[in-house]
Amino acid sequence: MLTETKKPSTEEFIAGMREAGRLASEVIDHVTPFVKAGVTTGEIDRICHDYMVNVQNTIPAPLNYQPPGYPPFPKAICTSVNDVICHGIPGDRILKDGDSVNLDITVITPAGYFGDTSRMFLVGEPSILSKRLAQITYEAMWLGIAQVKPGCTLGDIGYAIQTHAENAGYSVVREYCGHGIGQVFHDDPQIVHYGKPGMGQKIYEGMTFTIEPMINAGKRDIRTMPDQWTVKTKDRSLSAQWEHTCLVTATGVEVLTYSAGSPPPPDCVAGLKFRP
Repeated sequence: MLTETKKPSTEEFIAGMREAGRLASEVIDHVTPFVKAGVTTGEIDRICHDYMVNVQNTIPAPLNYQPPGYPPFPKAICTSVNDVICHGIPGDRILKDGDSVNLDITVITPAGYFGDTSRMFLVGEPSILSKRLAQITYEAMWLGIAQVKPGCTLGDIGYAIQTHAENAGYSVVREYCGHGIGQVFHDDPQIVHYGKPGMGQKIYEGMTFTIEPMINAGKRDIRTMPDQWTVKTKDRSLSAQWEHTCLVTATGVEVLTYSAGSPPPPDCVAGLKFRP
Protein backbone atom coordinates (compact mmCIF):
# COMPACT_ATOMS: atom_id res chain seq x y z
CA MET A 1 0.00 0.00 0.00
CA LEU A 2 1.36 3.43 -0.93
CA THR A 3 1.71 5.92 1.89
CA GLU A 4 1.09 9.58 1.25
CA THR A 5 4.04 11.87 1.93
CA LYS A 6 3.12 14.58 4.40
CA LYS A 7 3.71 18.06 3.02
CA PRO A 8 5.85 20.09 5.43
CA SER A 9 4.51 23.26 7.01
CA THR A 10 5.98 26.55 5.86
CA GLU A 11 8.07 26.72 9.03
CA GLU A 12 9.36 23.16 8.56
CA PHE A 13 10.20 23.83 4.92
CA ILE A 14 12.15 27.00 5.68
CA ALA A 15 14.03 25.30 8.52
CA GLY A 16 14.85 22.38 6.24
CA MET A 17 16.13 24.67 3.49
CA ARG A 18 18.21 26.71 5.92
CA GLU A 19 19.89 23.51 7.07
CA ALA A 20 20.46 22.38 3.47
CA GLY A 21 21.98 25.71 2.51
CA ARG A 22 24.25 25.72 5.55
CA LEU A 23 25.49 22.20 4.86
CA ALA A 24 26.14 22.84 1.16
CA SER A 25 28.22 25.91 1.92
CA GLU A 26 30.10 24.08 4.67
CA VAL A 27 31.33 21.56 2.10
CA ILE A 28 32.90 24.32 0.01
CA ASP A 29 34.38 25.91 3.13
CA HIS A 30 35.87 22.54 4.08
CA VAL A 31 37.47 21.86 0.69
CA THR A 32 38.78 25.39 0.10
CA PRO A 33 42.31 24.81 1.54
CA PHE A 34 42.78 21.84 -0.80
CA VAL A 35 42.06 23.76 -4.03
CA LYS A 36 45.60 24.54 -5.15
CA ALA A 37 48.12 23.72 -7.84
CA GLY A 38 49.12 20.05 -8.00
CA VAL A 39 45.78 18.67 -6.80
CA THR A 40 43.53 16.70 -9.16
CA THR A 41 39.87 17.47 -9.58
CA GLY A 42 39.24 13.84 -8.63
CA GLU A 43 40.94 14.37 -5.27
CA ILE A 44 38.80 17.46 -4.65
CA ASP A 45 35.73 15.34 -5.41
CA ARG A 46 36.89 12.64 -2.97
CA ILE A 47 37.41 15.17 -0.18
CA CYS A 48 33.94 16.61 -0.71
CA HIS A 49 32.31 13.19 -1.00
CA ASP A 50 33.90 11.92 2.21
CA TYR A 51 32.94 15.05 4.13
CA MET A 52 29.33 14.87 2.96
CA VAL A 53 28.86 11.18 3.62
CA ASN A 54 31.01 10.61 6.71
CA VAL A 55 30.83 13.93 8.54
CA GLN A 56 27.56 15.57 7.55
CA ASN A 57 25.49 12.46 6.87
CA THR A 58 24.28 14.11 3.67
CA ILE A 59 23.98 12.66 0.16
CA PRO A 60 25.85 14.19 -2.80
CA ALA A 61 22.95 15.07 -5.09
CA PRO A 62 24.91 14.91 -8.38
CA LEU A 63 26.19 11.37 -7.80
CA ASN A 64 24.29 9.08 -10.20
CA TYR A 65 21.89 11.92 -11.04
CA GLN A 66 20.31 11.02 -14.39
CA PRO A 67 17.87 13.32 -16.15
CA PRO A 68 16.08 11.76 -19.15
CA GLY A 69 18.46 11.28 -22.06
CA TYR A 70 21.63 11.57 -19.99
CA PRO A 71 23.99 8.96 -18.56
CA PRO A 72 24.28 8.95 -14.75
CA PHE A 73 26.60 11.68 -13.49
CA PRO A 74 29.53 9.71 -12.04
CA LYS A 75 30.86 11.99 -9.30
CA ALA A 76 29.78 13.81 -6.12
CA ILE A 77 30.45 17.36 -7.33
CA CYS A 78 31.07 19.30 -10.54
CA THR A 79 34.52 20.76 -11.22
CA SER A 80 34.55 23.16 -14.16
CA VAL A 81 38.03 24.38 -15.14
CA ASN A 82 38.87 27.38 -17.37
CA ASP A 83 36.70 27.09 -20.53
CA VAL A 84 34.29 24.59 -18.95
CA ILE A 85 31.01 26.41 -18.35
CA CYS A 86 29.35 23.79 -16.14
CA HIS A 87 29.00 20.10 -15.26
CA GLY A 88 32.72 19.31 -15.45
CA ILE A 89 33.34 15.73 -14.30
CA PRO A 90 36.13 15.37 -11.71
CA GLY A 91 38.99 13.12 -12.75
CA ASP A 92 42.73 13.05 -13.25
CA ARG A 93 43.09 16.67 -14.36
CA ILE A 94 45.79 18.35 -12.25
CA LEU A 95 45.13 21.96 -11.32
CA LYS A 96 47.99 24.25 -12.29
CA ASP A 97 49.03 27.80 -11.54
CA GLY A 98 46.72 30.25 -13.32
CA ASP A 99 43.73 27.90 -13.62
CA SER A 100 40.26 29.03 -12.63
CA VAL A 101 37.84 26.38 -11.37
CA ASN A 102 34.22 26.38 -10.29
CA LEU A 103 33.15 23.88 -7.64
CA ASP A 104 29.41 23.17 -7.74
CA ILE A 105 28.10 21.46 -4.60
CA THR A 106 24.62 20.12 -3.92
CA VAL A 107 23.73 18.13 -0.81
CA ILE A 108 20.59 16.26 0.19
CA THR A 109 19.95 16.45 3.92
CA PRO A 110 18.67 13.48 5.94
CA ALA A 111 15.29 15.23 5.95
CA GLY A 112 15.29 15.32 2.14
CA TYR A 113 16.06 18.98 1.40
CA PHE A 114 18.47 20.13 -1.31
CA GLY A 115 21.09 22.85 -0.83
CA ASP A 116 22.94 24.08 -3.94
CA THR A 117 25.86 26.49 -4.25
CA SER A 118 28.98 27.05 -6.31
CA ARG A 119 32.13 29.12 -5.91
CA MET A 120 35.00 30.18 -8.15
CA PHE A 121 38.61 29.45 -7.19
CA LEU A 122 41.63 31.08 -8.82
CA VAL A 123 44.69 28.85 -8.53
CA GLY A 124 48.08 30.39 -7.82
CA GLU A 125 48.65 33.62 -9.74
CA PRO A 126 45.65 34.07 -12.05
CA SER A 127 45.58 36.21 -15.17
CA ILE A 128 44.05 39.67 -15.11
CA LEU A 129 41.30 38.35 -17.40
CA SER A 130 40.35 35.43 -15.14
CA LYS A 131 40.30 37.66 -12.05
CA ARG A 132 38.12 40.24 -13.77
CA LEU A 133 35.75 37.64 -15.20
CA ALA A 134 35.31 35.99 -11.80
CA GLN A 135 34.71 39.37 -10.15
CA ILE A 136 32.20 40.60 -12.74
CA THR A 137 30.32 37.28 -12.55
CA TYR A 138 30.27 37.52 -8.75
CA GLU A 139 28.93 41.05 -8.91
CA ALA A 140 26.32 39.98 -11.47
CA MET A 141 25.06 37.21 -9.20
CA TRP A 142 24.72 39.60 -6.28
CA LEU A 143 23.04 42.27 -8.39
CA GLY A 144 20.52 39.59 -9.35
CA ILE A 145 20.06 38.61 -5.70
CA ALA A 146 19.49 42.27 -4.82
CA GLN A 147 16.37 42.29 -7.04
CA VAL A 148 14.69 39.52 -5.05
CA LYS A 149 11.63 40.58 -3.07
CA PRO A 150 7.92 39.86 -3.25
CA GLY A 151 6.33 41.48 -6.27
CA CYS A 152 9.45 41.75 -8.40
CA THR A 153 9.74 39.54 -11.47
CA LEU A 154 12.19 36.98 -12.77
CA GLY A 155 12.91 39.40 -15.59
CA ASP A 156 14.19 41.92 -13.04
CA ILE A 157 16.78 39.37 -11.88
CA GLY A 158 17.85 38.45 -15.40
CA TYR A 159 18.08 42.06 -16.53
CA ALA A 160 20.36 43.03 -13.64
CA ILE A 161 22.71 40.14 -14.39
CA GLN A 162 22.73 40.54 -18.16
CA THR A 163 23.27 44.29 -18.04
CA HIS A 164 26.25 44.04 -15.71
CA ALA A 165 27.90 41.24 -17.68
CA GLU A 166 27.39 42.78 -21.10
CA ASN A 167 28.48 46.25 -19.95
CA ALA A 168 31.78 44.60 -19.01
CA GLY A 169 32.10 43.11 -22.50
CA TYR A 170 31.12 39.57 -21.53
CA SER A 171 28.26 37.28 -22.58
CA VAL A 172 25.59 35.36 -20.67
CA VAL A 173 25.07 31.64 -21.27
CA ARG A 174 21.40 31.04 -22.07
CA GLU A 175 21.12 27.25 -22.28
CA TYR A 176 21.58 26.78 -18.51
CA CYS A 177 19.94 28.68 -15.69
CA GLY A 178 19.00 28.79 -12.04
CA HIS A 179 16.02 26.83 -10.79
CA GLY A 180 13.52 26.29 -8.06
CA ILE A 181 14.79 24.00 -5.32
CA GLY A 182 13.45 22.42 -2.15
CA GLN A 183 12.61 18.75 -1.76
CA VAL A 184 13.33 18.43 -5.50
CA PHE A 185 16.77 19.12 -7.04
CA HIS A 186 15.62 21.04 -10.12
CA ASP A 187 12.13 22.50 -9.94
CA ASP A 188 10.15 25.34 -11.46
CA PRO A 189 10.60 28.17 -12.04
CA GLN A 190 13.61 28.49 -14.29
CA ILE A 191 15.73 31.47 -13.26
CA VAL A 192 17.28 32.71 -16.50
CA HIS A 193 20.15 35.17 -16.27
CA TYR A 194 18.94 37.57 -18.94
CA GLY A 195 15.66 39.39 -19.47
CA LYS A 196 13.69 42.60 -19.28
CA PRO A 197 12.43 44.45 -16.20
CA GLY A 198 8.88 43.61 -15.22
CA MET A 199 8.72 40.54 -17.46
CA GLY A 200 8.19 36.93 -16.43
CA GLN A 201 6.76 35.35 -13.30
CA LYS A 202 6.25 37.46 -10.21
CA ILE A 203 8.16 36.43 -7.12
CA TYR A 204 6.32 35.71 -3.87
CA GLU A 205 7.26 35.13 -0.26
CA GLY A 206 8.40 31.58 0.54
CA MET A 207 9.91 30.76 -2.86
CA THR A 208 13.33 29.11 -2.84
CA PHE A 209 15.52 29.09 -5.94
CA THR A 210 19.10 29.36 -7.13
CA ILE A 211 20.72 32.28 -8.91
CA GLU A 212 23.80 30.99 -10.75
CA PRO A 213 24.94 33.06 -13.73
CA MET A 214 27.39 31.50 -16.19
CA ILE A 215 29.34 34.28 -17.88
CA ASN A 216 31.77 33.85 -20.77
CA ALA A 217 34.72 36.08 -21.58
CA GLY A 218 33.98 35.53 -25.27
CA LYS A 219 30.76 34.64 -27.05
CA ARG A 220 27.89 32.88 -25.32
CA ASP A 221 27.83 29.83 -27.63
CA ILE A 222 28.42 26.42 -26.06
CA ARG A 223 29.64 22.95 -27.05
CA THR A 224 28.87 19.73 -25.20
CA MET A 225 31.56 17.07 -24.85
CA PRO A 226 31.09 13.38 -25.78
CA ASP A 227 30.54 12.47 -22.09
CA GLN A 228 27.18 14.32 -22.54
CA TRP A 229 27.76 16.33 -19.36
CA THR A 230 30.76 18.63 -19.74
CA VAL A 231 29.77 21.93 -21.36
CA LYS A 232 32.48 24.24 -22.74
CA THR A 233 32.60 27.60 -24.47
CA LYS A 234 32.49 27.12 -28.22
CA ASP A 235 35.24 29.68 -28.80
CA ARG A 236 37.38 28.23 -25.97
CA SER A 237 37.19 31.46 -23.99
CA LEU A 238 37.16 31.43 -20.19
CA SER A 239 33.89 31.01 -18.31
CA ALA A 240 32.92 31.73 -14.71
CA GLN A 241 29.99 30.92 -12.45
CA TRP A 242 28.85 31.65 -8.90
CA GLU A 243 25.72 30.31 -7.23
CA HIS A 244 23.64 30.86 -4.12
CA THR A 245 20.33 29.37 -3.00
CA CYS A 246 17.88 32.11 -2.01
CA LEU A 247 14.70 32.32 0.05
CA VAL A 248 12.18 35.08 -0.69
CA THR A 249 11.18 36.73 2.59
CA ALA A 250 8.38 39.17 3.37
CA THR A 251 10.74 42.12 2.87
CA GLY A 252 13.42 40.82 0.51
CA VAL A 253 15.82 37.90 0.36
CA GLU A 254 17.69 35.51 2.61
CA VAL A 255 20.79 33.90 1.07
CA LEU A 256 20.68 30.37 2.45
CA THR A 257 24.13 29.32 1.24
CA TYR A 258 26.09 32.27 2.62
CA SER A 259 28.65 31.01 5.15
CA ALA A 260 31.67 32.07 7.16
CA GLY A 261 33.91 31.11 4.25
CA SER A 262 31.89 32.88 1.56
CA PRO A 263 33.46 35.95 -0.03
CA PRO A 264 31.67 39.08 1.23
CA PRO A 265 29.07 40.69 -1.01
CA PRO A 266 30.62 43.19 -3.44
CA ASP A 267 30.45 46.95 -3.04
CA CYS A 268 27.79 47.20 -5.76
CA VAL A 269 25.20 45.76 -3.33
CA ALA A 270 26.40 47.56 -0.22
CA GLY A 271 23.61 47.77 2.32
CA LEU A 272 21.68 44.75 1.04
CA LYS A 273 20.10 42.83 3.90
CA PHE A 274 20.37 39.17 3.00
CA ARG A 275 20.47 37.43 6.36
CA PRO A 276 17.74 37.17 9.01
